[in-house]
Amino acid sequence: MDIQQNVRQILSELPDGVRLVAAAKTRTPAEILEAVTAGVKIIGENYVQEAARAYEVVGGKAEWHFIGHLQKNKVKKAVGIFDMIETVDSVELAREIDKRCAQIGKTMPVLIEVNSGREAQKSGVFPEATEALAREMAAFPNLRVMGLMTMGPLAGDPENSRPYFVATREIFEQIKRLNLPGIEMKYLSMGMTNSYKVALEEGTNMVRIGTRLFGERDYEKTAPANEE
Repeated sequence: MDIQQNVRQILSELPDGVRLVAAAKTRTPAEILEAVTAGVKIIGENYVQEAARAYEVVGGKAEWHFIGHLQKNKVKKAVGIFDMIETVDSVELAREIDKRCAQIGKTMPVLIEVNSGREAQKSGVFPEATEALAREMAAFPNLRVMGLMTMGPLAGDPENSRPYFVATREIFEQIKRLNLPGIEMKYLSMGMTNSYKVALEEGTNMVRIGTRLFGERDYEKTAPANEE
């Protein structure tokens, strides 16, 4: 699998203004560095420990996004590594991120994760509760709400993802129209290897792609996966 060639191809396909997040779960620091060398500007990681190992090699050559399920006991370490957390889905998690960022003098850009399919096994706030959560999060001085993210189905017909993406975009636009203080609805993160083309049709401006860049994984972890 030629990572550099894959990166260049994807970047050439993406419309202007769409950001590529290289979903790097289980990938080696060397593979991640190869992707960055080829033009990847954002690395997405699901696990804080994996990110810490890769960060030692790649460091500030890329922006780092957390795209997995963040446990409160990992927040202190996460805020020192990541430039954005895409998966905030509760006031409790937002409060912990705010507290840990305050301790290091950092303001963390965050996205609210929307469980647009109302799937019990997935993280995320239900669509109807998203606006209320955004309003509560806006009060935290060390957070900056920058948009929404959603997953959609991990496999199967990409068309199955479309209703999830439409629903999330509608919430995104609804909150954006409110012009709430402390909230800048700039990024809509949706679409993965299987579904990013449908997501582009539905207005995403941030896609999280792993397999298409790095090839199939050697193994799968069983923890929740928010990349693809």
